Amino acid sequence: MSRADVVESARPVSPLWTFGLLRNELTTTFRRWRTLALLAVLAGVPVLVGIAVKIETGDGSSPGGGGGGGGPAFISQITNNGLFLVFTALAATLPFFLPMAIGVVAGDAIAGEANAGTLRYLLVSPAGRTRLLLTKYATVVLFCLAATLVVAVSALTVGALLFPLGDLTTISGTHISFAEGLGRALLIALVVAASLIGVAALGLFVSTLTNSGIAAMATTVGLLITVQILDQIPQLHALQPYFFSHYWLSFADLMREPVYWDDLAKNLGLQALYAAVFGSAAWARFTTKDITA
Repeated sequence: MSRADVVESARPVSPLWTFGLLRNELTTTFRRWRTLALLAVLAGVPVLVGIAVKIETGDGSSPGGGGGGGGPAFISQITNNGLFLVFTALAATLPFFLPMAIGVVAGDAIAGEANAGTLRYLLVSPAGRTRLLLTKYATVVLFCLAATLVVAVSALTVGALLFPLGDLTTISGTHISFAEGLGRALLIALVVAASLIGVAALGLFVSTLTNSGIAAMATTVGLLITVQILDQIPQLHALQPYFFSHYWLSFADLMREPVYWDDLAKNLGLQALYAAVFGSAAWARFTTKDITA
């Protein structure tokens, strides 16, 4: 038994101290230049999308030049209602930018402390391994929410500045009020944030496997890219429903009338499963790991 484990078992930890630890982790995470840079990139994506759509439709044409090309499903509606830029920006950032940012923060959670030589000092304090791991995961989950809201708020601001706002037409063709549209936009942002908790747990597990923050971040991001490539290979259709990214874009069903809940429920259930499996693996690894840094 290590000295840190002796301290953990001998000294009770008050809830106030736990909240203090979480507050300290949040402050440290959101003050890092790397974190601020990630949030700035995320905030910039809706700006670029909004400006691109505005320039392309300046002559009265529809986005994509009427060619029926690809792109987020809501992009053709942006010129009619700026609120659709929120849905488009979330659809554009969810496959890569958002999970990449989460992977960087989660991958650095434990490995970064070990690399900096501060992990042992954190464990000597009355945190304990389990409490510290839970605090790290809570910090990453709150970053998921913050990153998603940054995209949504940036998109809403740009959409309001460049395009008209008003009542919305859903994917089903029905009309809802602007207030209800805002409510659905908030709900979609929450669903997108919840869609990233599996990635957060995966990144945290990888972070417990190494003492190199860069290696943990690179591995997590590499796994994200690999899974999404595999999710596009038709021959793997039997496995794809179990990939954490498979149902990510199901949030579009919240813009139907009535709402289709099947894929949304599958997505949230899958994320909970990944969080439980990789969270447990991270706990098993971290609580038995020999801390030397």
